Amino acid sequence: MDTPFIYDRFVTGKNFIGRKIECTALMNLLQNKENICMYEPPMTGKMSVIQQTLFNMRLSGKQYTVAESDLFNVRSVSSFLLKLGSSLIRAQASTPLEYENIVGTMLDGTHFVFDQERFSLRDEVLSLNGLPDENDIRQLLSLPGRLAEQEGGTFFVVIGEFQSLLSLEETEYEMIFRLMRETFAGTDRNAKWQVSFLLSGSKVNAMKFIFEERKYFYRQVEHLPLNEIDHKEILDHIVRGFLTGGKVIENDLVLGAIKLFRGNIWYLNHFCSICDSLSKGYMNEGILMDALGILISIHRHRFMSTADDLTTHQLSLIRAILDGETRFSSTEVIEKYGLNSSANVRRVKDALKKKEIITFNEKEEPVIIDPLFRYWIEKQYFFPGFYKDSGTV
Repeated sequence: MDTPFIYDRFVTGKNFIGRKIECTALMNLLQNKENICMYEPPMTGKMSVIQQTLFNMRLSGKQYTVAESDLFNVRSVSSFLLKLGSSLIRAQASTPLEYENIVGTMLDGTHFVFDQERFSLRDEVLSLNGLPDENDIRQLLSLPGRLAEQEGGTFFVVIGEFQSLLSLEETEYEMIFRLMRETFAGTDRNAKWQVSFLLSGSKVNAMKFIFEERKYFYRQVEHLPLNEIDHKEILDHIVRGFLTGGKVIENDLVLGAIKLFRGNIWYLNHFCSICDSLSKGYMNEGILMDALGILISIHRHRFMSTADDLTTHQLSLIRAILDGETRFSSTEVIEKYGLNSSANVRRVKDALKKKEIITFNEKEEPVIIDPLFRYWIEKQYFFPGFYKDSGTV
């Protein structure tokens, strides 16, 4: 069924809301042959911005080849190589013969093979030191550049959930990052052909670790932040969406939902889709509350699992954040929330960041990443009089 409230896939065209500035910035970066990284919380529109930008470039007459791979389930170097390699070759080849030709010529001298219409690695892929052959990785990372040079064209490599490489052994992901740096450094920026990597990730703190803390790709990759979508644009989108079905909603109710979800367009589209299914005409506050209850019930098990995995001190720090505290190492806050010591506060903060529950903005202010989880843990997990009755979490 055609619906204006799409939440099950990325959107482009008439369904793309806001972020025109980001699309223009991304297009400019790509036209300048830059590599780009994007890291925002899950379902905040990263892929929609990428796809809309590519769509705009195609409309403007730009010809390019794009390879897309998602590393969400990568747990070994070989799985990373096969997933990336398959996407690169599939983007260029349209038949098994072309696939085999690319592997046989462009990846000659490596352990990659194309046999029985399957891209794989030979059994002897591991070198003596236990790590994959660096030549295999180097040749694969340079493949899009060599393909672009051969065709005299443009090759974009989109890699999703890039931070998943951190699940590998440190020596393994550091080797991959080092070889990627070498590949980026060896790219001829003055050539007629072009290759650009777009590295996207939804685990904000893990991506910050790669690009900000350890600076593995310092001055080689440009960070493109996504600002919150203008509330007026979201308001117009929601009101217009309901009107297409002959339904009416007050602006104040929409603005309240936008505030609750902190402008997260995925949550808002899902929420409005539920509201749409509950009403045949006028949208009142009761319908919105029913829809919120349904949305929370969908995610409740995930939220409960997250909360169950938190220690007492981690819950205490979350409660302090909800109460508006920012000076967590102060004696007053430590005593009030039973956090023991400033050293313990640092450990708790690091643990919550690693679990991707909180992050810190440019002003070093704490932010609970998931807006619906924030609402649930504040309104349903914690309750009035909690500290008064039980002393501490």
